[in-house]
Amino acid sequence: MLDDRISVPPSRPGESSLSRAELYLNRELSWLEFNERVLEEARDPNVRLLERLKFLAICANNLDEFFMVRVSGLFDQRDSRVDDVAADGMSVSDQLSAIAQRTERMFDEITLAVKDELVPLLEREGVVLTHPRKLDASHREWMRRYFFEQVHPILTPLALDPGHPFPHVSNKSLHLIVMLSGERNEGSPAFAVVQIPQVLPRLVAVPSDEAAHTFVWLEDLIAENAGELFRGFRKVGAWAFRVLRDVDLSIDEDEAEDLLEKIEDEIRLRDRGRVVRMQIESSAPPEAIALLHESLDVDPQFSFRVASPLAPQDLLGLGQPLAHRRDLREPAFTPARSPAFPEDVDVFECIAKGDILLHHPYESFDPVIELVTRAALDPEVLAIKQTLYRTSGDSPVVDALVRAAGIGKHVVALVEIKARFDEENNIQWAKKLEAAGVNVVYGLVGLKTHCKVTLVVRREAGRLRRYVHLGTGNYNPSTARMYTDLSYFTARPEIGEDATALFNLLTSCTAPENWRSLVVAPLGLHERVLGMIEREIANAEAGQPARIVAKMNSLVDSDVIRALYRASGAGVQIDLVVRGICCLRPGIPGVSDRIRVRRIVDRFLEHTRLFYFEAGGTAEVYASSADWMPRNFQRRIEVLFPIVSEELKRRAIDEILELTLADDVKASMLGPDGHYTRVKPRAGLEPVRSQVRFGELAHATANAALAHEKEVRPFIVRPQRQKPTLSIPTVPAIAPVVVPVPSVSSEEQVPREEPREETESR
Repeated sequence: MLDDRISVPPSRPGESSLSRAELYLNRELSWLEFNERVLEEARDPNVRLLERLKFLAICANNLDEFFMVRVSGLFDQRDSRVDDVAADGMSVSDQLSAIAQRTERMFDEITLAVKDELVPLLEREGVVLTHPRKLDASHREWMRRYFFEQVHPILTPLALDPGHPFPHVSNKSLHLIVMLSGERNEGSPAFAVVQIPQVLPRLVAVPSDEAAHTFVWLEDLIAENAGELFRGFRKVGAWAFRVLRDVDLSIDEDEAEDLLEKIEDEIRLRDRGRVVRMQIESSAPPEAIALLHESLDVDPQFSFRVASPLAPQDLLGLGQPLAHRRDLREPAFTPARSPAFPEDVDVFECIAKGDILLHHPYESFDPVIELVTRAALDPEVLAIKQTLYRTSGDSPVVDALVRAAGIGKHVVALVEIKARFDEENNIQWAKKLEAAGVNVVYGLVGLKTHCKVTLVVRREAGRLRRYVHLGTGNYNPSTARMYTDLSYFTARPEIGEDATALFNLLTSCTAPENWRSLVVAPLGLHERVLGMIEREIANAEAGQPARIVAKMNSLVDSDVIRALYRASGAGVQIDLVVRGICCLRPGIPGVSDRIRVRRIVDRFLEHTRLFYFEAGGTAEVYASSADWMPRNFQRRIEVLFPIVSEELKRRAIDEILELTLADDVKASMLGPDGHYTRVKPRAGLEPVRSQVRFGELAHATANAALAHEKEVRPFIVRPQRQKPTLSIPTVPAIAPVVVPVPSVSSEEQVPREEPREETESR
């Protein structure tokens, strides 16, 4: 149990010196550094070709969402004359200028990656991306017929003149700006706009008898034939452009009578937000660019002329003809079944034996689904309560809750309908759950519910027992195959009581006087983290063991950073694994010379939040849904939970954290200048790629357990596992079929939760 006496002492002398701007990295530029690291994977010749296409797509998607949320927020601050100075000393205007310069360089790097590296490599494998003008005569004729038969009837040419104002350009869609000349516009050129239809494939396959697969961009095909849309004019040129808009929802929750209805209204207006970025082909003339700037109210510093394809994430489609080539992608990975959950043992019996920790995606997410689906069907289960932040399109969790409510169980679902970019999905889930009789709540006004908690109340031998699942990631089986996360199962009474109190807080705004095990934001998580750092400082000053290892997605909070600086000065060794934003500068003499910061970018998106404090030799380990950011501490419902079992503690420390710190293949170290340098393999030692090692460990453990069981029970015949179904109410120990990671041609291979989490708060 945590020590409630931990508190933050008064500021020590010299505290103000730790607030100097030069000790902090800018949040936005740090995020761009992370995206640069993703782009490095797309350009790394040691990474397989289809994986490189995937990383390019992730980089492009990340950059889009960064502009739609973070940059749009800076625009709002600038326009409102709220020129707050960040901890690093940069004003809003300074940040916007720096972002524009850094983004322009990134677009140049993307162009090099596409034109000089990926496209030539694809050509070697028989996939050709070309321009319609470069096709031979027979193929050009086929393309012309395709245009008139399949494309022309869909197009709507929009002339620009006093009778035809500039049309609405929707977010992320592709358009052409067409320059025309002719008898009707003597002197200055005329312009028109043509939207590229989203209902047609952007990559047009050119039929060929040869082995090669040839594609052209739809916008190039339309541009080549744009003159056919404007008879009486001569086409001077046509150039593709694309805009991004502010997609932030502006909601006053205190004034909203019906929050769900208000969010639905705001979503409908999302496509009308201000333009925050425009890209246009580099060959476009100044007149066309000036017209777009004026008509769309584009900030010129965020208008980028690019030589590479717009929305390069669509290049993923070029990998489709190569999907069968196993040598061009990472080997298929199947999560191991944890021995803690034998297939022929009821999930409740497994948890009742002792706490269980699963490391996803190396260990299967199936037991998490089993807990909910089994609870829905178990006649002894009386109540199920669960938080839902993001989930999959065909969610077995939601289906289980619907079924449980339908047979009379007490079911409560906290659906966070303000989850960035998932608002529409979550609204639909909320309506489905409400229609089934589930008690649906939307959380507390002004706070997002980001914690991942499931509580099952079960009657056993005439008494009620609480089973709890706590996670660092969402209840989404799809992302559970691509994100690294932790699942913690327990039947400890003190955690069950706190879980009950947490749901009472969410449904009735009533908090307990004391939490027995959980630490909940915004009701003390910030203070507890600072307190535990201060305890390490005190231990170091007293000559006791003192160390901190923290793995998270983002480190932004200035109070925490100052506390870590003080800890470094006191002699505490600090290792941080921060996947995304890190505003702390490591390696500054006398300030942070005992702090090391690394990040890992690899096949799976690093999403685990895991924290270790030496605590004078007793070792305390916690996992959490929260990063060390102001929004997580102050504006969200988050949970930090202790890993109590000594066996699981040692696994978290010795296996998960230490192996992560040993990575010298996919890890990069942060320098005091804010830039990352790839870690070099140690001479004479076998390189350590932590994600591969985790997978090997998970399967080795599962195989060893299976071999042991065969020795103990050599004649056991396991039942055939079936995919879970909620239409059969008496299936014991239900579990989903283990599904391997999808091929790179799948849209699910572009993880998008990371930018949502790191960009979504202003």
